[in-house]
Amino acid sequence: MRHFFHGVVVAAALAGAAGARVAAQQAQGAPPPAVVPPAARVAAPIDMAGTWASVITEDWQWRFVTPIVGDYTGVPLNADGDRLARQWNPEADVKAGQQCKGFGAAAIHRLPTRLQISWVDDNTMKLDFDLGTQSRLVYFDKTKAPGARSLQGHAIGEWIDLPAPGRGGPVGQPAAGARAGAPPAGAPAAGARGGRAGGEAAGPRAGGLKIVTTNLLPQYLRQNGVPVSEKAVVTEYLDVVPAPDGAQWLVLKTQVDDPTYLSGWYQVSSNFKKEATAAKWSPTPCELLPRLKGTATQVPRQGGE
Repeated sequence: MRHFFHGVVVAAALAGAAGARVAAQQAQGAPPPAVVPPAARVAAPIDMAGTWASVITEDWQWRFVTPIVGDYTGVPLNADGDRLARQWNPEADVKAGQQCKGFGAAAIHRLPTRLQISWVDDNTMKLDFDLGTQSRLVYFDKTKAPGARSLQGHAIGEWIDLPAPGRGGPVGQPAAGARAGAPPAGAPAAGARGGRAGGEAAGPRAGGLKIVTTNLLPQYLRQNGVPVSEKAVVTEYLDVVPAPDGAQWLVLKTQVDDPTYLSGWYQVSSNFKKEATAAKWSPTPCELLPRLKGTATQVPRQGGE
């Protein structure tokens, strides 16, 4: 009899605990639905679509022409990179069908080219360059598997420097505490014709684009044979900057990391100006820019000096 009463007490205690858990779960309510991030095109903090022309106001001696062999000023080449660069033979590249090695992802933005930016779908952006007729797809889906190695590589994009939650909220989502259907903070009143209350012009949305490109074929950092290996990683940051005259500028900052041929980071910044139309868009094959005459012995400067 004593064992019977002991079993009844234990069963009652377990039932009470289970009931308490159920009651607690009911009090908490159903778990919130999973947050589905907006598509990359919807979440874009800046509009980069259109045709952009490179504006070269510096380093023209390495960007408008093909430098002579041995002029690697500003490039942190290591000993292996310097040795390979001095063996550059453009005629051999042409015979091997590798005349586009100077138009890969590591260098194309430094050349006097036009850039067209468009969307293939809501999560894939396309970069087209008319010089050398190059194209690169930028995937915002980080799970996208790379294909075969190429000069333009496998590029993954992400929006960065977006407003923090609670201060305007993530792009494409209302701020915390906002009423359903209410305009976002800072939006013009209903019926307003653009701008903000009081006539203040709406400022640009915060944020920019980061692109990390890998899976590259061996290529050149400059058209005079500065080598880039297949282990290189090209990281780019793109921002749109409006000018006082209404023009739109694209600032493209690039960092090339190559453990094979570089002793440190190679970092540059390039500027593009938006064109109203694509009338000047003119794709051309991969051909060397005009070559300067000279030999390596006439250039005392070497990698990084």
